[in-house]
Amino acid sequence: MQPVQLAIIGGGLVGASLALALQEGARARGWRILLIEPFAPGDSYQPSYDARSSALSFGTRRIYERLGLWQAIARRAEPILQIHVSDRGRFGAARLQALEEGVPALGYVVENAWLGQCLWQALDRDVVSWRCPAQVTRMEAQDGGYRLTLDDDSQVDCELAVLADGGRSGLREQLGIGISQRPYRQSALIANVTPSEAHRGQAFERFTDEGPMALLPLPENRCALVWTRPASDAGRLMGLSDAAFLAELQQGFGYRLGAFRQVGVRHLYPLSLIEAQEQVRPHLVVLGNAAHSLHPIAGQGYNLSLRDTLALAETLLQSQKPLGDFATLQQYRDSQQLDQELTVGFSDRVTRLFSNGEPLLAAGRNLGLLGLDLLPPAKRWFARQAMGLGTRID
Repeated sequence: MQPVQLAIIGGGLVGASLALALQEGARARGWRILLIEPFAPGDSYQPSYDARSSALSFGTRRIYERLGLWQAIARRAEPILQIHVSDRGRFGAARLQALEEGVPALGYVVENAWLGQCLWQALDRDVVSWRCPAQVTRMEAQDGGYRLTLDDDSQVDCELAVLADGGRSGLREQLGIGISQRPYRQSALIANVTPSEAHRGQAFERFTDEGPMALLPLPENRCALVWTRPASDAGRLMGLSDAAFLAELQQGFGYRLGAFRQVGVRHLYPLSLIEAQEQVRPHLVVLGNAAHSLHPIAGQGYNLSLRDTLALAETLLQSQKPLGDFATLQQYRDSQQLDQELTVGFSDRVTRLFSNGEPLLAAGRNLGLLGLDLLPPAKRWFARQAMGLGTRID
């Protein structure tokens, strides 16, 4: 294959967003971008009750507006108008409202298939080419870049390789990039459910002694459920009939949205906080879940990855040095270090605080929720974190 300036390994939401963020600048500079992805994107969007979704913060909307993509995404983006945070069985609760924060929505819930379709259609094939379905089986550092070997034994040389192949990246391990891992001893059960009452743009974060639960609004009055439980109990919930599962969900969540009438396919994922010990090397960047995988309950993971993606694109396009220059890549890493530390810390602390049934700690967090609802400065800080605006204003 002909050499390219930039190879993005992983053409999912993060990889495709990076290609889009670089597209205009790459065209002006004569860069060729190659996306390598094992799963071929569909030719058209297909609605599905069971579609997986992502929570996009208000800050992420701003990024996609800058990239000229938000108008397309918004056609199937369900706005989050209010977030209700509560602790089961206790009186403390906090309510965040878009109107109080002066924004049209605190965030949005978008099906991954729709977001991917919008991204893929926005890419200019004269600048961004695809190898799909294809996988990189080997990466070799060489003078001025990397040589990638694909699963059909073809090879391609690039000046900069971006590793965006997910949290279980085998290439990260192959390159000897270590990880820091803190298991939560929980699994996330993810499914779509339908309540009997209209959700009206409400999102719910409900904390229990067994683990937190999130319910996010989707189009067609569906809700995306993220229910974290101890691993053994999550496995038990997976094995229940739909009726028995909905009964337990009803008991855990209550009747704020009436009775749950339908549940789709359930998926189960073990949870850990995983951080790559290196995110940049000469001619190499680790991005997305390969760089940091967060607990899903706070909805921060994809939004942080997108902020990383925009910062990387801006740094590369502003640099006058050769693509892959280590000082340039380290500049990107330094620019995002505070955002990453604060966001990872916020997500981790919220998860651990609200997954602990110790009575004194439970009483303290209950008072904290009550105080959060009564103290405007604290409430605004929490809202800005939830909206992805805590460390950066675009």
